[in-house]
Amino acid sequence: MLKNKAHSFKKDNLAITAVALQDHILHDLQLGNLSVADYSKTNVPRKEIRSKSLKRDAKAVIDSGLKKSAQSPKAEDPEKEYVLDPTPPPLTLAQKLGLLAPPPLPLSSDEWDKVKQRSVLHGDSLQPCPICKEEFELRPQVLLSCSHVFHKACLQAFEKFTNKKTCPLCRKNQYQTRVIHDGAHLFKVKCATRIQAYWRGHVVRKWYRNLRRMVPPTDAKLRKKFWEEKFTEVSHRILCSYDTDLEELFSEVDHCLAINRSILQQLDEKCGRDITDEDWEKIQVQATHREIYECSICLTPLSLHGDCRPPATGSSSSQRPRATVLLSCTHLFHHTCLLALEEFSLGDSSPFHLCPLCRSCYQKKILEC
Repeated sequence: MLKNKAHSFKKDNLAITAVALQDHILHDLQLGNLSVADYSKTNVPRKEIRSKSLKRDAKAVIDSGLKKSAQSPKAEDPEKEYVLDPTPPPLTLAQKLGLLAPPPLPLSSDEWDKVKQRSVLHGDSLQPCPICKEEFELRPQVLLSCSHVFHKACLQAFEKFTNKKTCPLCRKNQYQTRVIHDGAHLFKVKCATRIQAYWRGHVVRKWYRNLRRMVPPTDAKLRKKFWEEKFTEVSHRILCSYDTDLEELFSEVDHCLAINRSILQQLDEKCGRDITDEDWEKIQVQATHREIYECSICLTPLSLHGDCRPPATGSSSSQRPRATVLLSCTHLFHHTCLLALEEFSLGDSSPFHLCPLCRSCYQKKILEC
């Protein structure tokens, strides 16, 4: 009898141990719906299970009239860090029987600080998320107790895909999770730095453009272009500020043209009309009263009063005296000297020859010897 009781007791212990280990494995794999205790519920229709789960998850919403920030402490400080699983998971039967070690206790604040310092030293928040290979930016970020950092959504998707709670990098089981905002803070600093850089660049470019407008460059081509732009700008300002009356401008142009036509007409009348013999006699009398005895061009004596005879024999000059010409302005010159002066002044813009002394248009007459 004693042997039979001892044998049955051993069988019962083995059965309890096996059930405890099986239950622990199922809980470790997060397959609670497949436990032995819930086997009888597997024949329940899916619609009933879904309706029951909805009723269990439904919560009554009470409008207290207070602001949301007063109800939820997380809304007060959006950058506050908190632990997602502050309480340890319940012990399984195997852990209660001492067959397996119990789960680790929740980390204290000092331990979390050490874990975070280790993550900061490794620069995990500076690198992309190891799961999705994208920057953290402003999306929720979680820190595991093994000091690895992931997107919160990426870690949840990984746990759902693998159906177990294991770190994607170091494969540590039963880790603890803490929500941090290091990636968001670094992203804000990066954005602020970029905005400041763009603003400084804008200020420097604006200052440089103003400097280019005020200070002329040293290069010859750029300096020429600088002054051309300045003159163009000044001319444009003058034209914009000047109020032009076209009718008055055209009337002034017509008046100037009429004055010029009258002057040209007077000049044609003065220089173009023929002088009679009586007028030449009057002009010659006026020239005699001037008592001009030498040519103003060559500064040699003139041949006046019919004195055109050849020089006497034995004279130092064997040339014949040059003919004298009388101008309508009563001035006298040698004919050859006047011709030379007229040929010399052919390049002038004036269509008439001008007297070398009084600068008036003239008609000429050669005095007979």
